[in-house]
Formats: sequence, structure tokens, C-alpha cells
Amino acid sequence: MTRRLLVVGGGAVGSYLAGWLSREGRDVTILDTWPEHVDAVNERGLRVSGPHRTFVARPAMLNLNEAQRLARQEPFDAAFICVKSFDTAWAAPLASRFIARDGYLVSAQNCWNDPALAAAVGVERAVGLVMSSIQVALWEPGNVARGGKQRRRDAGYDVFRAGEHDGRISRRIRELAAMLDPIDGARVTDNLWGERWAKLCQNCMGNPVTAVSAMGVSQLAADPRARELQMRLAAESARVGLAIGYRIPDFAGFSAEVWADAASPQHYEAIDAALSARKDGDNWRPSMAQDAEKRRPTEIDEMNGFVLRKARELAEPVPVTEAVVNAVRAFERGEIEPAPNQIEAILGASGNSLHPQREKFGD
Repeated sequence: MTRRLLVVGGGAVGSYLAGWLSREGRDVTILDTWPEHVDAVNERGLRVSGPHRTFVARPAMLNLNEAQRLARQEPFDAAFICVKSFDTAWAAPLASRFIARDGYLVSAQNCWNDPALAAAVGVERAVGLVMSSIQVALWEPGNVARGGKQRRRDAGYDVFRAGEHDGRISRRIRELAAMLDPIDGARVTDNLWGERWAKLCQNCMGNPVTAVSAMGVSQLAADPRARELQMRLAAESARVGLAIGYRIPDFAGFSAEVWADAASPQHYEAIDAALSARKDGDNWRPSMAQDAEKRRPTEIDEMNGFVLRKARELAEPVPVTEAVVNAVRAFERGEIEPAPNQIEAILGASGNSLHPQREKFGD
């Protein structure tokens, strides 16, 4: 049984996973770069709240510059890589030094990091983990919170999808899914790349819009132009993934084929109504919005920027994706400030409305 676990990156996702896995009896160590968070967890434990009973877990936690201490310990059975996408190239080989020869490393991240993980440690040691529709935040040292009023399994939804790069249903991904199942619904998949693209589409349609607008998800749902921007981003991302040939499962309530054809009247009305219904939910701010508020680098180049690069390879026009990438990069350079009017600026920069027959979207 996988007993000793290393988590590289003690941000929101890393801390939430580490807290639960520690609570379930695993021997968990977290490596992170935020000294106040490291001190808080070591002194008071890690407080984990969400759509479940709040608890305090006691994982071990080290500053990244203390990583060499792990060389004197028993090897870990597995590692979860939970750093930002652009840090995968250094985090994966670092973690690999402390993992048993028959152990494995898990990409528990947004974006398309599995190839980078495999290149760093070898595909035979790399496992993918798609985490769909899970909202976590870490604003205060020692306190990680998950949004929502109930766990997704209560609605028949699996948050965690563990997969091998070659589609095999192996013993280790079965074990990984079982390890995560106490947190929320978990299963194995033979379609890692399709699952990963579905998650990428979800990230692409929400993360950058909240980041540049300074609005939360329920505020976006209440704004017709914000809903249109999200639809256009999802449509472009879905079209690119389908053009590549991925078998993309449903995301955000609709099939990839419906999202790709979101401009058609029958699909537009249904999608717009579904997005609008979220206006009464939590006004959550996803990971890129959290990064923007903290003035940290975002994953825009690894998220929408990745879709843009793939679209260019296929000669597939994605004007809205390009406009939102440019907007987030402008924010990172200090040229614009997040504000609701950035939604209109992005739509204006990308050309016609998704559904030009509706004159209200031209107002």
C-alpha cells in the first residue's frame, strides 16, 4: 500500500490533498516556499474546511530549501506535483530523487503538464490526475478552504480521474483512485488526454475571465456579456480539442460537440440559461483570479495560451482565446488593471458576437 506520500507545492490544491490524505492515515510531507504557511502548519496543524466537517490535519511540512533533509529519510511511495504549471520542469526531478524506485509521481495540476512530467522523470513513473470541478483556496497560513455546499459525489459526479498516459487501467491508478475516494468521488480512466482537455476547456472559459474582470463566478453568471465571453472561450477550446482528435467527455453540463457549436440558436439558449442559473451560487474566485489578486504570475500561457498554440498548428481561428491571452499578459506587465470593463474590451478586440443575431449583444 502507498503509505508515504510527498506533496510538492503546498498551495490550495496541495494543502487540501495533503490534509485529507494525512487525516486518512497516510504519512504525508509537504514541500513549499511560503515560510509563514510552513510555520503555521508545523505549529498548529493544517485546518481544512469545506463541504464536510472541518478538521485539523498534521502533515509534516518543510521549506523547499530544506528538501535535502528528505534524502536521509525512507523513500516515499509516491509524490503529488501540485506546483504551478510553469514550475513542473524543476519540481518533478526534485521530487523524483526522494521516491522509491518502484514509486510514481502524479501531476495534480491544471493545464497540460503530463508530457513535462514524463520528460522529467520518465513516462513509466508519471501518472495523470484530473481534478474536475473542485474549488479550493489558501488565503491565510495554515488554513485551506474548499467552496461549495456539498461534495460532488452527492450529485453522482466524480471529481478525481486517475489515468495512465497509455490508457492502461493499472494497479497503481486503481490504488490512487481508492486513496482519493474519501475526499470526493474518484475513478480511473482510460482516456487521460480527453479528460485533461475537458478540464482545460473548463479552466479556459472561467479562469482568465475572473482574473481580468475582478469578478467572481456568480457575478459572471449574472452578466450576459460575461456569459457570452465564457461561451466563446469554451467553444474555441472545444473545437481545437475535437480537431486534434481527443475523445472529450462532457464538461460544464454539455458535450464538447455542443460547446463547439455554441453559436447555433438551439445550443446558445440552453447554454446561456445554464450559465445564468449559477448567479445564485457562491461568488468563488478560481486559481487565476487568486493569482491576480496576489499579484503572482498566472498560468495563462499554459492554459489559454496552450490552446492558442495548438490552434495555430491547425490553422484554426480562435480570436477570443487570443484576445484573452493578450489581456492577461497585459495585466501581468502592469498595463491594465482587473475591472469588469475588461470583458467588453476583450469581446471588442476579438470581433463579432458569438450569436450576432441577438442585437442585445451588440449594445
